[in-house]
Amino acid sequence: MHVIERFVILLYDRTSKCKDVNKARKKLFAKKSSVQNIPPTYAALEQHVKRSALQGGHVWGQALVPEPVLPPPTDWGWHRSDDGPYTPLWTTLPEASKTCYELVSCGCKKGCRNRCKCKRLHCNARVCVFCEGECQ
Repeated sequence: MHVIERFVILLYDRTSKCKDVNKARKKLFAKKSSVQNIPPTYAALEQHVKRSALQGGHVWGQALVPEPVLPPPTDWGWHRSDDGPYTPLWTTLPEASKTCYELVSCGCKKGCRNRCKCKRLHCNARVCVFCEGECQ
């Protein structure tokens, strides 16, 4: 996993000396990079690698076998609710918007209306830096 991690870091920052994808994320985020320009978390990368290994190693590896014996996808980065379809398990971490309120800011001024991001996310006054939670 270390080689894949280093490769992914270089995809996002070709001059980086980082070997840890989470540290690379932190450094790139501190440079005011957009979220689209930072690598995935280690947890997200790990799930992606699992899905890729299932596809490349197990599924394609048995493509010519009449009755392939495949491992359960839930062990390889997939999630299934009840008897529904399999969906990718993107990460094992909680959603950032629910745990990192300090990263959310609306950029609005006092007296803004319902279009404010803080209002939509139900932020409280200590989080909303600009409007201080006084959105109408």
